Amino acid sequence: MAKSILIIEDDKNIAELERDYLEANGYEVDTQLNGESGLAAALKKGYSLILLDLMLPGVDGFEICRAIRREKDIPILMVSAKKEDIDKIRGFGIGADDYIVKPFSPSELVARVHAHIARYERLTARGDGTADDFISIGNLYIDKNARRVYVNKKEAVLTNKEFDLLVFLASNPNIVFSKNTLFDRIWGFDAIGETSTVTVHINRIREKIEDDTSNPQYIETVWGAGYRFKL
Repeated sequence: MAKSILIIEDDKNIAELERDYLEANGYEVDTQLNGESGLAAALKKGYSLILLDLMLPGVDGFEICRAIRREKDIPILMVSAKKEDIDKIRGFGIGADDYIVKPFSPSELVARVHAHIARYERLTARGDGTADDFISIGNLYIDKNARRVYVNKKEAVLTNKEFDLLVFLASNPNIVFSKNTLFDRIWGFDAIGETSTVTVHINRIREKIEDDTSNPQYIETVWGAGYRFKL
């Protein structure tokens, strides 16, 4: 069954170009030319990935990303002509999985879409329910198969990348990982030089699992070196 992609893009020519290349590579594609209809479609249908323009009239890409993340955990790839790091960091911070700057190579777009869908399917594949599928440390409980995190028996809702980052650190306790290493492990093929998003994600994870973010119990900052999960 073909994977389905939603394109939310107000430039009709760009939307059609993206659609044509994705369809040529076997994807089913829906396009929406404004933020309101795009958000409605994103929440109504079950897509494999959403290709989201940042600068949209009315409801912008940031607002749409936030709204989607409150209900869905599918890959979101932001597209923008803006190259500023602050926009990329902001996008990652609210749950975007990737950020691609216009103009871009259509083949690069297809490669990123394919990689994100494949990675998401790998990460969400259910196992056989062995002990390795769970992590329990203090008042923190991580169910890898269900992709759920509980703190003091109450669920903490994490985005896709936040969950991946937490699981990686918790699965390798007491080891210091640099931001570059964490970026490579979690974001993989993404553009070089966006390691500041690791800090954004660590801070957001702490807000959700730590009792005191100024004195974290789980994820420790090792100044000048990186981060480690304390055990």
